[in-house]
Amino acid sequence: MPKGGRKGGHKGRARQYTSPEEIDAQLQAEKQKAREEEEQEEGEGATGDPKKDKKSLDSDESDEDDEDYQQKRKGVEGLIDIENPNRVIQTTKKVTQLDLDGPKELSRREREEIEKQKAKERYMKMHLAGKTEQAKADLARLAIIRKQREEAARKKEEERKAKDEAAMAGKRLQSLSLNK
Repeated sequence: MPKGGRKGGHKGRARQYTSPEEIDAQLQAEKQKAREEEEQEEGEGATGDPKKDKKSLDSDESDEDDEDYQQKRKGVEGLIDIENPNRVIQTTKKVTQLDLDGPKELSRREREEIEKQKAKERYMKMHLAGKTEQAKADLARLAIIRKQREEAARKKEEERKAKDEAAMAGKRLQSLSLNK
């Protein structure tokens, strides 16, 4: 049997929500208690100023008191000033202080990518000039293919001439045989 003797859990039952006004009132009450405790610690608890009591009741002027309250440190923090040397304090730069014209530092990947592109361009220039091993091999292969094609064209031309001569010889024989 579940705790409390009920079936089901406590979730989903009648929930009560506090309104923003109630939350503000609770916060102001806590701040007021904290101020009173501080005054008692300082020795002013018995002779409190009526002006300060009026200020704490006014919500418009409570913002100024909040800043004072946040600046004061609780407990030992007020006695010992400790600064963490490892803590990096972020400083905001103004737009006028930004250096947009200066050289921008690139990441390792960007640098490698740029170097790769430059190397590729250098290689293509050398290749087009015929100075790389691959370009030399390509040019040699092209020269061989060019010679083969010239020889094939020469053979074709000779065969065509031989055919024409044979055809001419055949026509002559026909014309001679017809003339007889």
